[in-house]
Amino acid sequence: MDTRDRMIVGTLWIAVAALMATTLESAVPDSAVGVVQLFVVALALFLAVLYLFDPWNVISNRQFH
Repeated sequence: MDTRDRMIVGTLWIAVAALMATTLESAVPDSAVGVVQLFVVALALFLAVLYLFDPWNVISNRQFH
């Protein structure tokens, strides 16, 4: 995956995290739904970092192509 594609996908994951973050309440989540929403935001941010910075060469290595 070239740099341009990685930037686009990383930006999309940031947009997903931002959209999900708008649904979170400002207090500490006390229900399972709140915890799942927080997990989805954290997962989307993790995937954004993975695609933008590729810290372990997972995207650039092309093991699965």
